[in-house]
Amino acid sequence: MIVVTGGAGFIGSNIVAGLEASGAGPICVVDHLGTGDKWKNLRGRELEELIEPAGLDAFLQERGREITYVIHMGAISATTETDADLIVDNNLRLSQRIWRWCAGHDVPLIYASSAATYGDGARGFDDDGAPEALAKLVPMNPYGWSKHLFDRWVARSIANHHAKPPQWVGLKFFNVYGPNEHHKGNMRSVVLKNHGSAARGEAVTLFRSHHPDYQDGGQMRDFVYVKDCEDVVLWLMENRGVSGLFNLGTGRAQTWLELMGALYAAVDQKLQVDWVDTPEEIRDRYQYFTQADIGRLLAAGYDRPFRSVEEGVADYVEQHLAQDDPYR
Repeated sequence: MIVVTGGAGFIGSNIVAGLEASGAGPICVVDHLGTGDKWKNLRGRELEELIEPAGLDAFLQERGREITYVIHMGAISATTETDADLIVDNNLRLSQRIWRWCAGHDVPLIYASSAATYGDGARGFDDDGAPEALAKLVPMNPYGWSKHLFDRWVARSIANHHAKPPQWVGLKFFNVYGPNEHHKGNMRSVVLKNHGSAARGEAVTLFRSHHPDYQDGGQMRDFVYVKDCEDVVLWLMENRGVSGLFNLGTGRAQTWLELMGALYAAVDQKLQVDWVDTPEEIRDRYQYFTQADIGRLLAAGYDRPFRSVEEGVADYVEQHLAQDDPYR
């Protein structure tokens, strides 16, 4: 039995879809559904159990012997969330409890970290998981800080030879986009946010550059398609000898203009842009460049190609956003 926390969320529900397609299971999802449409991320799935997070400890006690793998994607993932106590309780303490349970029951664990742990990127994007390397990173928001706290806690535990799961992997997700993100509100990718406007041939709004080294729209991100993230997770589950902290991006930064150009091409429209100034309140924290160093993942044996934004956005639009039912 495979447990996926956050399995009704964006990345989690895609992992659940991938597990089901591969024939793995039975699958148990731990998540809040709320009153919106988040449940639609799971309506095509066959589940053994759907567990409210408050009931996780009881479920582990009752059926823990059946669990063969834990994929921990559950978290408060909004970078705009300001309740640090709530974030720490969900993103640090819950992760510590799950780690200890997996270590104590000899169950492998994959957990979600984040590229937000790198802060403004001034120290690069090297996924060195050594305690001294992690100590140099300075996250810029409570979400990134909470993920960093857990990465550092794991690193200390490993360095001090404390009990650990038989396989453990932390994944530092970069800018992920793809199906099943409708419930994310303002945290949705710009692909989803602008699909309707692009399909109607209307202009997209982008921030001007306020950096002399970058033209307007030339700001760069490592945009990674969620189905590629899913493939990495499934590969890790097949390769139990691989453990560690890994970046999960494409290893190639592309510009906002390339991303939006891919969207307009996918809907057979000509790209139009309305330029606006980056708000002053975020201008000093705006990232002009992110790019995952995926050398460690490749060295571990991962050899499947990552989609470019042109390939990923085309699949997202054609297979999902252009369909009557955009969900997986």
